[in-house]
This record gives sequence, C-alpha cells and structure tokens, in this order.
Amino acid sequence: MFKRLFWLVIGAGFGFGISFWLVRMVKETVDRYAPERVSADLGSAVRAFGQDLRLAVAEGRDAMAETEAQIRDELARPAR
Repeated sequence: MFKRLFWLVIGAGFGFGISFWLVRMVKETVDRYAPERVSADLGSAVRAFGQDLRLAVAEGRDAMAETEAQIRDELARPAR
C-alpha cells in the first residue's frame, strides 16, 4: 500500500514538473518569435553588419594605400 502511494506521489510530482517546464519552454519560444522581438533582433543585426562592413572597407583602404606606397617607393628607386 505505501509502495503504491509512494510511486503515485513520485509520478504526480514528475508529471507536474514536466508540464510546468514544458509550458515555460513554449511561452519562451512564443516570446522569442514575437514580431516586436524579431524586428528588434533584425534591426540590431543589420546595424552590426553595417558597422562590420564599414570597418572592413576602412581596413581594405588602409591596406590598399600601404601597398600603393610600397609600389611607388619601388618605382621611385633608380634601377641598378
């Protein structure tokens, strides 16, 4: 009798815990894909991409100027 009662309580507790966890996970997923949050995440991703793109272009221009200066130095030297 006590063994059955014990397992009944364990099963009920486990079922309650799983259902509570499942409801929480579903609510978090719904909140994650809400239109306001998706648009905010997309906006921040686009801003970050724009900043990365500007940095890459600036780095490319610096490298191009450095290479051009090296070439001009080599051309300015008298041929031996």
